[in-house]
This record gives sequence, C-alpha cells and structure tokens, in this order.
Amino acid sequence: MNGQWTKEQAWKWYNSRPWIRGCNFMSSDCANRIDQWQEFGFEERFETTKREIELAESIGYNSFRLILEFEVWDKQHDGFMKRLDRYLAYMYDHGITAMLVLANDCSVPKAFFKPAVMGPQSYDLGYHGGRKNSPHQGYENNERWNIRDDPEIAKRYYEFVREIITTYAHDERVIIWNLINEPGNARGTKSLEQMEKFFEIAWTISPDQPLCADVWSSDMRGARASNTIEQRALELSDVISFHQYGGYDTMVGEIEQIKTLGRPALNTEWLHRIFHNNVENMYPLFYLEKIGSYNWGFVAGKYQTYEPWEGIWQTVANGGGKDYDLTKWQHDLFRPSLRPYDPKEIEIIKKYNEKADARFKSGLDKRLFGQIAK
Repeated sequence: MNGQWTKEQAWKWYNSRPWIRGCNFMSSDCANRIDQWQEFGFEERFETTKREIELAESIGYNSFRLILEFEVWDKQHDGFMKRLDRYLAYMYDHGITAMLVLANDCSVPKAFFKPAVMGPQSYDLGYHGGRKNSPHQGYENNERWNIRDDPEIAKRYYEFVREIITTYAHDERVIIWNLINEPGNARGTKSLEQMEKFFEIAWTISPDQPLCADVWSSDMRGARASNTIEQRALELSDVISFHQYGGYDTMVGEIEQIKTLGRPALNTEWLHRIFHNNVENMYPLFYLEKIGSYNWGFVAGKYQTYEPWEGIWQTVANGGGKDYDLTKWQHDLFRPSLRPYDPKEIEIIKKYNEKADARFKSGLDKRLFGQIAK
C-alpha cells in the first residue's frame, strides 16, 4: 500500500503542466446533481453541457471540478458509468481535464434529507442551490446528516469509490482525486474514519493522479487547521485543496499559511462577489502564485448559485452583514444567454490564462516554482 506522495513528487507532478484553472461545473439546465448524472433527460442536458464546455474552452479554462452522485451510481450503475465517460471524453476533446469529487459532507439535518428519486427534479425559484432547505443556512440542530451514516449504504459507498478510482486511475482525462468535499462541515469528526478509508482504498489502487480532501473552514493557524478532520486531511493529501470565499486580505493570509506546508495548492472553491471575493482581485493573485483555481459555478441556471446563500439572508434579517454587497451575483460567470455577467471579468480570465500558458511554454514556471520542491 502506498501512502502520501512526498513533496518532491507532488511538485514534479504540478510543475509538469500549465497552471490549472477552471470551475465547479454543472450545466445550466440541471436542477441538481441527480439531474446532472441520471438517465432521464440526459441527452437534452448533454447538448447544453457540450455548448458550455466549448464556452469554457473559449476563455482558456483547462479543468472542471465535477462532484459525482453516489445515488445515481447506485440506482443506474451501468448508465452512470457511460455518462461519466461521455463527460470526460467531450471535456478532454476541448482541452479540459476533470477533478473528480467522490464524497460530500455539505449536507442538511436528517429531518430535511430526501433520498434521491430519479426522474423530473423540482427546484425552488429564488434560492441558492434551488432549495429552500439547503446546506447554506442555519439550523437549530446544526449537526448535518449524510447518506453515508447508514452502515449498509457506507459499504456500497466504499465500492463506489473503489470502482471510480480503479476505472480512471491511469487515465489522463482525470487530473486529481478530491476524495471528500468539505470534510466535517457541521458534522465534527463523524466522517473522519470514512475519509481515512477513502485514502486507504486509493492507496491500494495507486492512481497516477494526486489525492486530496479539502480545507474549507477558513481557520488556518500556523499552517494547521483548527478543525481535527481538516488537519487530518492535510496530513493525508498529496496536494492541498482549500476553499476560501473571503476578501483579498483574507485570501492573501490563507495563501501564506498554505504555502508553509510546502505542497502545491489549489483553491477549489472561490468567487463570492457579495463577500468581495472578485475575479479582478483573485484571478491575478492565483496566477501570480500558481495557485490552482476552480471558481464556483459557470453559466447561471436552475441551480441558481448566483443567488446568495440562505444564511446570508438570515444574517441580514438579524441586523448583520453591513459590508455585504447584495447588488452583485454571488457565483457564476455567464448569463443564461451565454453572455458574460461582467465582460471585464472574462477579459481578465482570458488575459491571465494566455499569460499562464506562455509562462509554462517558456519554461519560466520551473524557474519560478521549481525551487519550492527543494
């Protein structure tokens, strides 16, 4: 069984490719991830997906973070595997790799959890994520429930993780394995044992790609996460995946802490204009530091992540959030028409993507970042 990559291995992998940049992707006609991966309506939605992949290619994006859906795999196994491969094939034909996310701790209390039902998916208008009861709001009982808390489902979930990694362990269309999204989000250490098991499964397969789990709670202190499960994620990960939706000073401070870990880093969730986390400030910073970049959202649609988190409205209703800028979209770069939300943002993205490719081609990347591996 292999373990965590050395820092030298991680930097060798990271510096062998251009700056990784893209978005967390779901096509605009999907109400949720059941819609994204299920058989019902897939052919129509995949036509939208293809248009949006082509749009991403046109601005110089080269990777998508895709959150997979266990319940579709469980109920429609063979079809799910074929649909995932079609995604990867079309993306790769347009110069876009995939970071695959295999589990997700961003959930709701058990009272609000609904098992997946295949077929037409409902959504609530005007709500972030298309749901009134979403992970992005406060609850009296703040501890969230996850489908993996069912012991029988957990067993099948391990097989899901094993099969997906085995299938794509040596496939260059997959660039990184993100084994669990936001481990411990309002769950304490309930997912700790499962996260460690995901890494163990991956180590027995020994994929070509690096492994990671996210640091997400914005509380790095002396390069240590204050949350136990996040600290363990840092100890297991080959490359560092972190989420940061704060403003420029907050982002600079977090990057400083992350860099002391001595491993390549990717911000796999950012862009929150309401919190002053903007393209014009963040994108040049990520380019300059060669921090991998996956903003949340792409084309605005049924999932409605341009709307504020429900918790933001709760904060405002309670008299807080005086510095929030609610005149702006929260996430997403393009309108349903495929026109930019703000053309200046797209100009910046294109500019720095072109600079990054030129920097890599010239060999400057290795001169700027190669010494970090020593």
